[in-house]
Amino acid sequence: MPSSVRTTVLPSGEAIPVLGQGTWKMGEDSRRRSTEVDALKLGLDLGVKLIDTAEMYASGGAEEVVAEAIAGRRAETFLVSKVLPSNASRAGVQRACENSLKRLRTDRIDLYLLHWPGSVPLAETVEAFEALKNAGKIRHWGVSNFDTEDMEELAGLPDGGNVQTNQVLYNLVRRGLEFDLAPWSRKRGIPLMAYSPVEQGALARNARLDAVAARHNATAAQIALAWVMHQDGVVAIPKASSQEHVRQNFAALDIKLTGEDLADLDRAFPPPTRKRGLEMI
Repeated sequence: MPSSVRTTVLPSGEAIPVLGQGTWKMGEDSRRRSTEVDALKLGLDLGVKLIDTAEMYASGGAEEVVAEAIAGRRAETFLVSKVLPSNASRAGVQRACENSLKRLRTDRIDLYLLHWPGSVPLAETVEAFEALKNAGKIRHWGVSNFDTEDMEELAGLPDGGNVQTNQVLYNLVRRGLEFDLAPWSRKRGIPLMAYSPVEQGALARNARLDAVAARHNATAAQIALAWVMHQDGVVAIPKASSQEHVRQNFAALDIKLTGEDLADLDRAFPPPTRKRGLEMI
């Protein structure tokens, strides 16, 4: 079992773990609530301190699950949440953040993201983020589902250089961003946060992973997750709704992929050779 969770560094200089806990689809069924809370608590016990959520998830229900899981443990948690593009105006961001803070039962969000690009001018959203940061409501801000062109626009704005991360769909079958977005981000020291790193479970059933998994006495899902965490400057945020799933994800930190493994995975899941539009789910 890993003694500690590996980290990568935000532009601010703060280290964050390369393995986090996602919460998409949590909070949708009250019958699963205690199991979801227990899963998140176990993750914290193991050292997986980053928890990712959003106001959109279960219309705030996921944030309430997170609040229960981090009760009494806020200081040890790196908390990420997101604002919807429809709430991305100056007043809307302020209101959405306050609502998230209430649901999360905390006075601050460590990293607050714009969930995807919308119709509100990006400069207005950045100004709102900076105002929240100055007020102590958030510590850092970032974006999600931004392609290279979106990041270029952001970088050209006043205070746009304060962006700390871009959360994107990234896994072995969604490698398009490796052509331009990933190199662009690495050059500027902006980590990517990979959501759906196991393609919503589909890679757990992909036979193209079996040979590599057998070499490591691991599951296909663990190899898929280990591959994402192997990438420089990438944080994986898989969702695990049970304690056993949390343990399996955590064990993927121990997998050291070899050159042979990586070559086999590139043959099975070829990297892009041209620009593709950023994928989302």
